[in-house]
Amino acid sequence: MAKYYDIDDIITEEETVSVIFQKAASGVGIDPSAEMDFVEAGSKVELPFWLAHELHLRQAVSVNVPLCFNQKTRLEIQADSASVDLRSRCPFFYEFGCKMAPLVADRTIGFLLLSAFKSRYKEVLTKAHTASFEAGSKFWTILTKEEINLYETAQSAMASFKKWRIGGARFQIASILRRKRKPTE
Repeated sequence: MAKYYDIDDIITEEETVSVIFQKAASGVGIDPSAEMDFVEAGSKVELPFWLAHELHLRQAVSVNVPLCFNQKTRLEIQADSASVDLRSRCPFFYEFGCKMAPLVADRTIGFLLLSAFKSRYKEVLTKAHTASFEAGSKFWTILTKEEINLYETAQSAMASFKKWRIGGARFQIASILRRKRKPTE
């Protein structure tokens, strides 16, 4: 179930996927330029994920692996994951992959997502803590939305740490420790 008011989830579910109709369907109107509102069994059509998911649940279509998870992307991630532009492939690469994994016949999408995130995680945090603004903004162009959130959180944490270290609240002695005991005689 989608998060109804979450704009990122709505955008994620608008990603198009390729499906093959298992059954003929009439009155669907998928292509407005087509003369007929009929799709034959075996037809390959591009649909938004939310529609493909519903049709897959009704066993009307089979979903193909999207291009953002193809073999070329996998090889690039294995070679040097930190320099792969995942944003251009799919802005919500990880979330979309988690939604696609149960629908497609390829069971290695989960492993691809895990290995990509693990290998890019260290690079994202390192750049967030050490990169200058110009280098950081250049690095941003290849990050997915999830990675950008991680990057911003890491930068905010580093700024808070620096603020605390320079002049933030210091350790304070508990008020109970300041009291002197009365001598007992």
